[in-house]
Order: sequence, then C-alpha cells, then structure tokens
Amino acid sequence: MGKIVVTEFVSLDGVMEDPGGAESFEHGGWTFEIDRGEEGDRFKLGELEEAEAQLLGRKTYEGFAAAWPTMEDEAGFAEKMNSMPKYVYSTTLEDPSWNNTTVLSGDFAADIRKLKDEVDGVILVAGSATLAQGLVDNDLVDELRLMVFPVVLGSGKRLFGASGKKPLTLTDAKTVGAGIQILTYERA
Repeated sequence: MGKIVVTEFVSLDGVMEDPGGAESFEHGGWTFEIDRGEEGDRFKLGELEEAEAQLLGRKTYEGFAAAWPTMEDEAGFAEKMNSMPKYVYSTTLEDPSWNNTTVLSGDFAADIRKLKDEVDGVILVAGSATLAQGLVDNDLVDELRLMVFPVVLGSGKRLFGASGKKPLTLTDAKTVGAGIQILTYERA
C-alpha cells in the first residue's frame, strides 16, 4: 500500500507560494535567499530517492515538465525525476508531455485511495498547493514534511486552508543550513 508524503517549503508564517520564483509572486524565489546547506540538500535528494512515484497538481506538474526533461546533474536528481512514475490530479490537463505521466481526473478522494492501493511505497507530493490542501482536507496525508525557512513573508498562499482541526504527531525535527527547520509529522 502506498504512503502519501507531502513535502513543502514554507515560510515561518506558513506561506508556501512560489518558493522558486517562477510564478511572478511578489516574494517569489524566497527559498533561494536562505542556504539550506549540504544536509538540507541531502534531505531533499533522500526524499526523492525513497519515492516510488510523484503525485502533482497541474500547475506544479507543468512547471516541472517544462524544466526537468532537459536537466542533468551529477547527483542523479534529474534522472530520478524524469524516470519515475508521475500522477497528476487535474480536471483540465488532457495530454501530458512528460514521460511516465498518468492524469487522474475523476473523484478526487477515490482516485487518490486507488493510487495508494496500486503504488507500493512512498508517493511524494511536492508543491502543488491546491492538491496538498485537498489531501489534508480529505485525511489522505500519511506524512507531512515541512522545510520551514526563517523568513516572514506577510502575504501569499498558505498550506493550510479552512479544513478544520487535524491532529498531527511530530516524529522528527532538525535544523539545517542557515536556520531552516525540517519538521516531520504523521497523522495522530
């Protein structure tokens, strides 16, 4: 059975919008301003290496699909990104261009439960704000990993919406780079 792991870059005030700077958000690219260090880089690579598949929302998928197919790196990050199975939940995407991509567009919760039954191992969700919020709202997240950057942005899309109370258990916490906290939670 698959395990949904949502991994997000967030600011201290909970903003997750445009951490890489590709979306024209006024604070876009905020994660590049703070060094996550070698340990932070290893953490992100380790997440990808442990994943059997990725689950993405349409906007994140389109950004990744535009960038990753032409990337190369010594660490093997690009090779893994390009070769692993990718699932996109979207009601508008019809013809995905990135190899190994399947579009899910039916009943949200039922499609995700079916995916969890079909994939054995970690199904990694990166970015994908609307998708991540839907997963939290429907109690489909098995593990939540937050890389909390020591910056307050004051505005922007936040990870948690109005889904109501969701008890979590902190299972790991560490500091990397220039004061970035990596917090790992499971459902309580």
